[in-house]
Amino acid sequence: MELRQLITLRTIVEVGGFSKAAEALGYAQSSITAHIKGLEEELGYPLFDRLGKKITLTEAGRRFLPYAIDIIELYSESKEVIKDADKPSGSLTIGATETVMTYLLPNIIMDFTKKYPRIELTLKPLDYDNIATQFKKGDIDIGMLVELSTWEPEELVVHKLRNEKLCLVQSAKVKRISETMLYAEKSCSYRPVFDEYLRMEGKAPVSRIELPSTEAIKKCVLCGMGKSFLPYFTINDEIKKGELEEINSNAEDSSIAVYAALHKKKWSSVNISVFLKLLKEQLG
Repeated sequence: MELRQLITLRTIVEVGGFSKAAEALGYAQSSITAHIKGLEEELGYPLFDRLGKKITLTEAGRRFLPYAIDIIELYSESKEVIKDADKPSGSLTIGATETVMTYLLPNIIMDFTKKYPRIELTLKPLDYDNIATQFKKGDIDIGMLVELSTWEPEELVVHKLRNEKLCLVQSAKVKRISETMLYAEKSCSYRPVFDEYLRMEGKAPVSRIELPSTEAIKKCVLCGMGKSFLPYFTINDEIKKGELEEINSNAEDSSIAVYAALHKKKWSSVNISVFLKLLKEQLG
C-alpha cells in the first residue's frame, strides 16, 4: 500500500471523479486508474461502483476512507515533527464564522503575522453544520466561533476564550422603531434565544425577518427596522456612541462564549500552539 494510492483515493472522493483527480494531482488518468486498481487488489475489495460516468464509494470504500485519511495526515505530521519543530513556520489554516472573522480576528491576525512571519496563514469560512468534517478533510487546523457557554461537542477539543454578553438592542436615534424581530440565520447557535424571548414576552405574532449575517442585522437595527439579539463585542462601539441602546430582556441566562476548536485526533503542531497562545492572551 503506497501513500500516493491513498492520496489518489481521497482526491477522487473530494473532486468527484477519476479525470478530475488526475487533473488535480497532475497524473495521467491511466495512472489514477492504476493506483485504485492496485489498492483494490491489495485490499481484496472494490472501492468504487462504476455506473457509466458516475462513480460512488462501495461499502468497503466508505469504511476504508477514514483510515486512508488518517494515514495521510499521520504522514504529514511525521514530516512536520522533524523539521524545525521549535520554530513556527509553514502553513496554518483558520476556519472562522462571519462574526468572529469580522469583529475579533483582524487585530489578532495583524499581531500574529508580525510575530510569526514564517507562518503562512489562511482564513476560511467555518461550515458551522460540518465543523468536524472540515477537520477530517484537512481543510482547517483551528476553528473559531461563538456558541452557547455550555457547548461541549463530542468530536472536538474546545478552548473557551472568553464569555460574552448577548444583548437585545434597538436604534437609539430612530423615533419610530418597528416591532419586527430581526433574526439570525438558522445555523446561529443562539437563535433559540429569539424564540424564547418572544414567548416570554407574549409576542409570538410579531413579524420576523431572517438575515444572513451579524453585520446585516446590525445595519438594519441602526436604521430602525426592528430589534435583535447581538453579541456585545459586535455592537459595543455603537452603544458607546449612543447609536444603539440595550433593552432589558430575560436573555441574561442564555450566555454565550467565544471558542477555539480542534479535532480530538488532530496533532497540535507548534503553529497551532502559538496561535492558541496568542488567542488566549488577547481574548482571555
